[in-house]
Amino acid sequence: MHKSNFVIFLAELAGTFGLVVAATGSIVYDGVMGRTLGIGFISVMHFIGLGAMIFLFGRYSMAHFNPAVTVAYFVAKYISAKQILVYVAAQTIGAFLGSLFVKYVLGNFANLGVNSPNYEYSVGLFFGIEVLATVFLMGSILIAVNIKGLQTIFISTIIAGTVAMDVFFFGSVSGSSMNPIRSLAPAMFSGVIGDLWLYWSAPFIGSIITAFIYRKKFSKPKFSR
Repeated sequence: MHKSNFVIFLAELAGTFGLVVAATGSIVYDGVMGRTLGIGFISVMHFIGLGAMIFLFGRYSMAHFNPAVTVAYFVAKYISAKQILVYVAAQTIGAFLGSLFVKYVLGNFANLGVNSPNYEYSVGLFFGIEVLATVFLMGSILIAVNIKGLQTIFISTIIAGTVAMDVFFFGSVSGSSMNPIRSLAPAMFSGVIGDLWLYWSAPFIGSIITAFIYRKKFSKPKFSR
């Protein structure tokens, strides 16, 4: 692994760890408190956690923290195919460490913050909502990183704010993961794996659709082979 890829690996590992702790930890802590804090608290913690991770590590790895985002960045020609493994390996390790941290520090509540759709709605509806939430996420990322002169604090605010809004408005329908590895880690440790099909399909569809639209309209290759 080249030095640049090693830096990317460390940044993605640390950032994904922080994201998972904030995202799942907020749900677990809400469970500890008897579900009295609610979706507002959970959304705010997503905003704070992801925003902080983007601000701290974005300059080193572009702050993917999400395999669906990594694949979309490849489609949009921001990274090479060889770098996908670096990103996903780091994200996997970071997410699993994050879930272990939540389990042993905050406690084994609320299935460790696992995502789950609301089956009171049709499969088509919550699948479509999860795709749409990821389109909003990937769209905000590509817009933010392409505004010339935009400072990191504003980039992190735009992206983290989009995620927080997705969680607030769509969480009760689709679970609002938008992130396959964020869903996988708590599911594996809690044993609640039945809904992983949703979070390992819809986010990739949403992010890839957005990346293809961007690539067709705006993209030029950003990396050197």
